[in-house]
Amino acid sequence: MTAPETLESLSQAFGPLPISEFRGQTRVVVAPESVYGVLGFLKERLGFDFLVDITCVDYLYYRDAADRFGLVYLLANTVSGQRITVRSFVNDPDPEAASVVDLWRGAEWMEREVWDMFGIRFTGHPDLRRILLPGEFTSFPLRKDYPLQGRGERHNFPVVTRSES
Repeated sequence: MTAPETLESLSQAFGPLPISEFRGQTRVVVAPESVYGVLGFLKERLGFDFLVDITCVDYLYYRDAADRFGLVYLLANTVSGQRITVRSFVNDPDPEAASVVDLWRGAEWMEREVWDMFGIRFTGHPDLRRILLPGEFTSFPLRKDYPLQGRGERHNFPVVTRSES
């Protein structure tokens, strides 16, 4: 299936979506309540069987941004080599999206990383807890409003020496 056929299939199944293609990169923007359905459709019906990555962008200080956080799902079709980027925007005070762990088992750690760094909650996630930072850490360090020098929370981290690691 070519990129235009993929875009046409998405439009037929979900109605008009902001879809674009530039230099061979296909992108679609989906409402948070529809992201699970669109990702499931892309996997089951269109063959996007590989979840490459889930990440997030904080648009706090972007001049024209209407939303705070942009969730980014990168998918690939391992048969055709086609790729697609699916974006969904969530906002404070409680940014959340549906978990896609039951679609791709590998999403478990990716969603935990986004939770740990940005504070985006994934509803339905089987084990949403910190993966990179200590459990007692209370902030989300990749948010734009997190101070560069931290908030003083690192003074009580356990010191790990080379002989213990």
